[in-house]
Amino acid sequence: MGRNIRKRRSSMATKAVAASAALALGGGGLIWANFYASAHESNSGQNQTKAANAAAQVATISCPDVGQKLNNVPNGAKQGVATELANLDKQITEAYSRLASTRQAQANDSSFVQNAITGPLKEKRAATIDRIRINIQRSGGQFDNSLSQLAACTTQGANTNAGQAGNGQQQNGGQQQGGQNNGGQQQNGGQQNGGQQQGGQNNGGQNNGGQQNGGQNNGGNGQGQNGQGGNGPTAADFVDITKVQANAQLGVGANGLAANGNSGSRGTFTSNCGTNGNDNHNTDNVIVAPGVANGAHHLHDYVGNQNNDAFASDQKLLSAGTSCQNQGDKSSYFWPVLRVQDGSQDFDQNNDGGGKEGNVGKILQPAQAQIKFVGNKRGKVVAMPTALRIITGDAKAFVNGNANANVNWSCTGFENKVQLETQYPICPQGSQVVRTTNFQSCWDGKNIDSANHRTHVAFVQGNGTCANGFKAIPQLQVRLVYNVPAPKLQNGTVVNPYAVDTFPENLHKPITDHNDFINFFSTNLMNKMVNCINTGKKCK
Repeated sequence: MGRNIRKRRSSMATKAVAASAALALGGGGLIWANFYASAHESNSGQNQTKAANAAAQVATISCPDVGQKLNNVPNGAKQGVATELANLDKQITEAYSRLASTRQAQANDSSFVQNAITGPLKEKRAATIDRIRINIQRSGGQFDNSLSQLAACTTQGANTNAGQAGNGQQQNGGQQQGGQNNGGQQQNGGQQNGGQQQGGQNNGGQNNGGQQNGGQNNGGNGQGQNGQGGNGPTAADFVDITKVQANAQLGVGANGLAANGNSGSRGTFTSNCGTNGNDNHNTDNVIVAPGVANGAHHLHDYVGNQNNDAFASDQKLLSAGTSCQNQGDKSSYFWPVLRVQDGSQDFDQNNDGGGKEGNVGKILQPAQAQIKFVGNKRGKVVAMPTALRIITGDAKAFVNGNANANVNWSCTGFENKVQLETQYPICPQGSQVVRTTNFQSCWDGKNIDSANHRTHVAFVQGNGTCANGFKAIPQLQVRLVYNVPAPKLQNGTVVNPYAVDTFPENLHKPITDHNDFINFFSTNLMNKMVNCINTGKKCK
């Protein structure tokens, strides 16, 4: 049963009304209470002020990513495990919603978060992880008992740098990515601080808390009217790209290392699949949450295959229509939508994965969506297997850490100079926002997927070779270009920001950008691609 959402957005966007004391997202979603006036005007003394300040520092919940730690899941347990992993995500979303709606209680009671939110969440997660154990063991698999220790969650502030965030569970977990990530972190570390300085009081008690409850931080500057309700983005998440020191050389060394060069297989293959002009969206992710509606908790753009939803089998995808000009490409390309928070609503304002989970504002259709496959600078590539799945980037990178992050933000006219990971660019007049993703281009030669959806593929090493006996495959490169009204930074706040959809607890941080691909090229077209790349041709 398909559930792709194709609903034409109304051209008459309505304005959301800002509430001075509280802001409700999606008519029943996240509710952010403004507790500052009561906390600071009360006469209960220094202890309550300290409690309010402590509450102000708690922006989100950080939980270890259990799915990334799974090494082997028997076939008979895959659906049950996927369902339980989706339950873990749902539990975090619900706990984050409670965190967001109880700021007054947190200000009054320093133990409230532990007693009412993270404590009960730990109990729910422990039970869910145990059900994962049962699923695996019933199907004859081995369960890693250390996963049971991942039930506990912590809290963190809004301005924690990606890579230092969360529990550090993923810091060393990426395949051949650690060193490359450090380069990416260095490239943007200075700019991150710069963005915070532009925010003025961004690290001060008042503004920090405002980021968390929406009302105080956003009141009067327009962002509150956008309905984002304080779960991001903030002024610290943006930087004027004209003020960023050139770092493109570092950007090339980040996770999304371009595979091709001046030797080896130098050809290219481009597939023109449109820009999702037919509004093919849903909040599913058939790779990580098959059979689970709203498994992504945010909205995806889909181009290429037109039948991708949580319930799509490989057979259904093979028989689907495609938006690609070459009908031999039925591959599915999907990524989180980009929205501008200008005060308008879109069709999903009251939906799960949309406004109910903090993803609000007008959805922006890309002005361009370039899908290109390139070769390997050290040698020839081999064909991708049918139904190969690749996830690149990490939708939870803000709380997971950046081991699996793969982000490149820039502006037209600046792409060869500046690539950003931890901030969104503010582009000058006449320049457009660009999201570029270079996918993993080494394959283990056996599997179309893996338990954690990572270990069957890898990025090339620094010298362009594939490690561990992996085979070089064509590297998918996706370049998305958007006409985005430039946000403005005013007195430590951001007016009319834009942001990618995220899991709500990840606060719409730019580091959470990600991209997904499922290969359904016909055998003939895949062979043509490989031949073009290996012989140095440019094909379509």
